[in-house]
Amino acid sequence: MTQHTTATLDTGSSATPAATPVTAPAPAVLVLEDGTVHRGAAYGARGARLGEAVFATGMTGYQETLTDPSYARQIVVQTAPHIGNTGINDEDAESRKIWVAGYVVRDAARRPSNWRSRRTLDEELEVQGIVGIKDVDTRSITRHLRSAGAMKAGIFSGDQAARPIAELITEVKAQPSMAGARLAEEVSTDTAYVVEPHEHGWSDEIVATVAAIDLGIKTMTPVRMAERGLRVHVLPAASSFAEIQALGPDGVFLSNGPGDPATAANQIELLREVLEARTPFFGICFGNQILGRALGFGTYKLPFGHRGINQPVMDHATGKVEITSQNHGFAVDAPVGEVLTAPQERFGRVEVSHSSLNDGVVEGLRCLDIPAFSVQYHPEAAAGPHDSAYLFDRFVELMTDASTQTGADTVTPISHDPALTPAPETRGGNPLNA
Repeated sequence: MTQHTTATLDTGSSATPAATPVTAPAPAVLVLEDGTVHRGAAYGARGARLGEAVFATGMTGYQETLTDPSYARQIVVQTAPHIGNTGINDEDAESRKIWVAGYVVRDAARRPSNWRSRRTLDEELEVQGIVGIKDVDTRSITRHLRSAGAMKAGIFSGDQAARPIAELITEVKAQPSMAGARLAEEVSTDTAYVVEPHEHGWSDEIVATVAAIDLGIKTMTPVRMAERGLRVHVLPAASSFAEIQALGPDGVFLSNGPGDPATAANQIELLREVLEARTPFFGICFGNQILGRALGFGTYKLPFGHRGINQPVMDHATGKVEITSQNHGFAVDAPVGEVLTAPQERFGRVEVSHSSLNDGVVEGLRCLDIPAFSVQYHPEAAAGPHDSAYLFDRFVELMTDASTQTGADTVTPISHDPALTPAPETRGGNPLNA
């Protein structure tokens, strides 16, 4: 068992005649299933919370991270050292609540400084019952998770932190694994709602109608569609194909979300019905994994996942590298660099459209005989880069352009004529340059 304690600097001075007594913060402890222990101070609500420990590398956007439903049942370790600087506002939440199971930070801001701030992050965590820990070495924790892999964990603060460590480790180990977890229905909307284009700056006629299945959708995703003139019907995760058909949509969208895609049997079968009807389809993140499984590919759990807003991805059709926002712990198991017939042969040919430049993981799929494509990352990118916002335009084209019949028709392939553009170099199926 490894224990880590972060010392607190005493800034008190005996030369100050009227010094205000400083109340010591309540203790807190982060316990990992391999017996690693980090001691710090309580942050947010007091108590005990269990979850899968993962790290997020974004230097900004902590409010969006906390409210991303894809983080459900996970304890998020922020690698950025200063958290809470801009407080909490009423505009940047990506869903109706904070979804993380617990929160781990190094230096929590003592007071926020931003003109939009309405309350402190500490206050928001406490109000929403999120147990956190501060004053721990988050870089050390991240290095450990990156080598050992994401693992079960628990944060125990206040009175809970005084319990025997052996007892806490036993409790951490006893929790369910993220592999095999079915969570989309837990985070999805209970009732359908509509996001209208005119609510987001669009003044012309409606371009098309989309049925978006909420598996943990982020607020900015339907907004990005509405900004392009799309009327978006957001539907619960358990919606049926008949309910989609009743809307008469021009396209279907499957969102991001938490959990193991192997458990999404209902959504996989739903998507197969959509593909068989040749309804244009676009999926992101969890939606990409469901497309992969609908086509007959497998999925697998990554050692520590991709979570951050600076992930480099190669677009194989254009040869361009995009910096992307990502949050996923599972990936599609499909070969990179070749066109093949989908294991579910009725859906025709498919290829991996994008892959990670860090580890070669599949980052997108493109169907060549039916109107469907998907990406593993977040083109809505709130917070994050906007390199991939064009994917929403591709979706619009797929639904509205009569000459666009398949997922491959929305892009102009890169030329491999050496006199024009050299073919990307590869090593082990992983593109190295554009």
